[in-house]
Amino acid sequence: MSEQNPPIPAAVPVQLPMLPLRDIVIFPHMVAPLFVGRAPSIGALEKATEADKLIFLVSQIDPKVDSPSEEDIYRIGTIGKVVQLLKLPDGTVKVLVEGIRRAQMSEFLPGDDLLQAIVEPLPEAVTTSPEMDAVIRAINATFETYVSLSKKVPSEVSATIAGIDDPSRLGDTVAGHLQVPIAEKQEILEFVEPAQRLEHILILLEQENEILQIEGRIRSRVKSQMERSQKEYYLNEQMRAIQKELGEKDEFKQEILHLEEQIVKKKMSKEATEKAHAELRKLKMMSPMSAEATVVRNYVECLLALPWKKGTRDCHDLAKAEQILDADHYGLEKVKERVLEYLAVQALVKKIKGPILCLVGPPGVGKTSLGQSIAKALGRKFLRISLGGVRDEAEIRGHRRTYIGAMPGKIIQGLRKSGVKNPVFMLDEIDKMSTDFRGDPSSALLEVLDPEQNNSFADHFLDVDYDLSQVLFVATANNLHAIPRPLHDRLEVIRIEGYSEEEKLHIARRYLLKKQAKVHGFAEPQVRFSSAALYEIIRRYTREAGVRSLDRNIASVFRKLARRALQEGKDRNFPVGEKQIHKYLGVPVYQYGVREDEDQVGVATGLAWTEVGGELLTIEVTILPGKGKLTVTGKLGEVMQESAQAAMTFVRSRWQPLGLAEDFYSSLDIHVHVPEGAVPKDGPSAGITISTAIASALTGRTVRKDLAMTGEVTLRGRVLAIGGLKEKLLAARRGGMSKVLLPAENEKHLTELPKELLQALEIVTVAHMDQVLAAALADAN
Repeated sequence: MSEQNPPIPAAVPVQLPMLPLRDIVIFPHMVAPLFVGRAPSIGALEKATEADKLIFLVSQIDPKVDSPSEEDIYRIGTIGKVVQLLKLPDGTVKVLVEGIRRAQMSEFLPGDDLLQAIVEPLPEAVTTSPEMDAVIRAINATFETYVSLSKKVPSEVSATIAGIDDPSRLGDTVAGHLQVPIAEKQEILEFVEPAQRLEHILILLEQENEILQIEGRIRSRVKSQMERSQKEYYLNEQMRAIQKELGEKDEFKQEILHLEEQIVKKKMSKEATEKAHAELRKLKMMSPMSAEATVVRNYVECLLALPWKKGTRDCHDLAKAEQILDADHYGLEKVKERVLEYLAVQALVKKIKGPILCLVGPPGVGKTSLGQSIAKALGRKFLRISLGGVRDEAEIRGHRRTYIGAMPGKIIQGLRKSGVKNPVFMLDEIDKMSTDFRGDPSSALLEVLDPEQNNSFADHFLDVDYDLSQVLFVATANNLHAIPRPLHDRLEVIRIEGYSEEEKLHIARRYLLKKQAKVHGFAEPQVRFSSAALYEIIRRYTREAGVRSLDRNIASVFRKLARRALQEGKDRNFPVGEKQIHKYLGVPVYQYGVREDEDQVGVATGLAWTEVGGELLTIEVTILPGKGKLTVTGKLGEVMQESAQAAMTFVRSRWQPLGLAEDFYSSLDIHVHVPEGAVPKDGPSAGITISTAIASALTGRTVRKDLAMTGEVTLRGRVLAIGGLKEKLLAARRGGMSKVLLPAENEKHLTELPKELLQALEIVTVAHMDQVLAAALADAN
């Protein structure tokens, strides 16, 4: 084939079409098939076939480049000849090329349809010497070894190589069959002197032979290992069958040996190690099929599975921790401040007993998710157990091992699951525990949640002391009254009040809308809620201290929009205003800003705190002819009934200032009613409201319709402090009240409330019931 090649004068520049090659180097005297798909490359082939069929074949430096420039290709390539060209149905071209001569590109000629280059053929030096003959013989011998070791080179190639006398052609032919990287082959191509080329090829061949020999040894070793493994498996199976027939318990012995090794390796406390060894000695004496052996085995495995020494390293970067807390939750400054204080102290002291935090607040304000954020900020693992409905002390302390199926308590189980001794451990709904004949779980928690005692916590199942002092316990509760006093005393209580409307709006914009957009498959800018729309949902479709119901309503809107998106187009934007809210969510569920239409006699508005936030509480009093009987209705608790009696006694004591007869009560019956009779109500904070309603009914003076009040009243008329201040003021604002009477003792708490809430209401502090009546009752006609 080479005899028919057109003559190429040496060192005379020629312009040729150029074919960049991705993953192959074409050597002179080498014939290779190529598949060409790039348009400029196909253009170069067509140009070559139209002329003298000569083409410049050069390799790319980076095969991933689709449109190579001058910098992306090597300077030295091979002038080749197009032997055969075949166009395939898919537009690609199959071409057979033959390398003719080395050449160096002197000028790159880019083009849209094809690439061309001006190339200078490189001279081929022909030298013969005894040293050259020695190198040729060495290459022939080494290549023969290479062919025998490599399965990728046909054995016939050895005979072909042995028949080549020309040093230059021999080197190029051997290089073409070497399985080496493109860069190595290009380096061979760039050797113009045959002697240098052959020496370099000999070095590469010897390196490849060494690698192939190592690969062969590895393959034979793996093969023999597999054969040995199969043989061992077969023999082991036979041994098991024989042992089963003879009744031997070799597996049990192996298991005991394995447990013994683990006890030695495991870094447990001294007491636990001694206990594990003692139990293992017992286990050796038992039958492997006995129920007692199962209990002992489970016990030893439980000891080994616990994290006695392993813990995570706390992140002491306060700025990063604060950033994580702020990113996950809006507001809640007290909790964030307490976590950062803990981190700061730990960074200074290095070791500190874990605090016992208790987050108290209404549902939906983010107590549980806050625990996860605390763990993330500290760089610790997070565990959560729900104590709602737990009635058995063994749930906390574990079962004694005298029972079959005994297991550790939830605390030890959680630590075993986490694998570290210092996780953030959340005790969710700690106020929902109850008591029955099986014991009191809240009493069992006294030891767990006492930093002075929990370094030696005794689980009934473990029967050895376990250190809980590095665990950061975070409890959550809706109501502190349900937590027993000794347990309450061990908790560092952090109150989380309900959110104001503005806070809910911020939370919706920063978290809820983004979350629901992602859940429902919308890009964030596609759905735009106006502030009016969000306020409409907050005010008329939810009545809560947290944001759970708000989240559900936003999700409902997104579901409606998802349906529209499929019908009208996925890429369109959806603005959401007040009208859309009514369309998607239907008739408003709650009234906003609704109060009494006019001042009334015997009707006063109080403020109540419930587990779901604050509420307006209307107190109605009616005077009837009778014999001095006081009737209280509306499903009121004992404390609230006593507040009504105290209010009545106070009003009776003030008969002169109120302008009543001294014995007015002897001929009248007084009925106090709190509407929404199916809802239980209790607490002393309605005292001043009941007193005001009774005084109004007896004197005939009206109570201001835009006035709300809260406070406990004594027999002497003193107004005592109340709790749940923020929730109550939020309820007053939500109910359209403009003025609120608060106990003077609560004035100090006003500084902790949001400014927008204080600006929306006129707050008057009162210390005595006379001040309340003066502010609430209209002047007598």
